[in-house]
Amino acid sequence: GTKLVGKDRFGDIECSLIGDEDAVFHDFPRKIEPGTRLSFKQNVRISQDFIQAAYLDNRLGVFAALEICNDLENGWVVFSTYEEHGGGSMPFLLKFIQETHPIKQALISDITWITEGVHHHQGVVISLRDKFIPRKKFLDKIVSLAQESGIPYQLEVEAFGGSDGREVQFSPYAIDWCFIGAAEDHVHTPDEKVSLADLNSMIEMYRYLMAKL
Repeated sequence: GTKLVGKDRFGDIECSLIGDEDAVFHDFPRKIEPGTRLSFKQNVRISQDFIQAAYLDNRLGVFAALEICNDLENGWVVFSTYEEHGGGSMPFLLKFIQETHPIKQALISDITWITEGVHHHQGVVISLRDKFIPRKKFLDKIVSLAQESGIPYQLEVEAFGGSDGREVQFSPYAIDWCFIGAAEDHVHTPDEKVSLADLNSMIEMYRYLMAKL
């Protein structure tokens, strides 16, 4: 089964996950304290074309944002938390930003999914919509700049899923937003898989857009 690691007050834990979504068990030889946090045991694999590991979503989004910091002249680079748990940090971060150096545009650096219309090695994904829909005028501007850049990209149209773009859209501030990120396979498993070419396109696209917007 899937390898898990963690720690409770009795010591370190390493065990396997057994069962399915309806009935999940572990094979650790003693009882694990209720509320103990277990995570996937990490196993990073990098080949010529792919990186594969646990928690690439959203470690690669953070990595891309850090890369942008190397030469960004004007803009905020914001690291938020709790997005996977329904939000939480974005409202007060947006308030701080708008009271300090206000913005009108935001790019969401995150990882999306390989789907029927989104493939490995086809470039960074520009999401035209997920469960939430950014403003068309801003999306048109992003796509026009992407075409101008010559950087490989692909477009995504989904009806489900979400990101910190939701928090931006629901905020009291007039901020346009767009989700841009590489796509991964084997989502929410220890074997998340991302094309290195797509990751490079993601970083280059952010560099280009942050300079042009």
